[in-house]
Amino acid sequence: MSVSIRLTRQGGKKKPFYRVIAVDKRKKRDGDCLERLGHYDPNHEPAEIVMDLDKIQKWIAKGAQCSDTVATLMKKVAAKAKKEA
Repeated sequence: MSVSIRLTRQGGKKKPFYRVIAVDKRKKRDGDCLERLGHYDPNHEPAEIVMDLDKIQKWIAKGAQCSDTVATLMKKVAAKAKKEA
């Protein structure tokens, strides 16, 4: 089973809210997930990004592939954490 770390869409019409999840690559976008790893809310200013980087690194160590969007969000979270430290 190949695992992907990607976004799943939540929220209402024109009010998107995304969860960062680990899921089997063959599942649909909003299908059952293996684990929730964070969330992304673009409706706030600035956009709210919350991720559990330790859990994400564990999935990557097991062979999971990040989507391009999740990789970009991870870089933003890491830069923000570095800036605050």
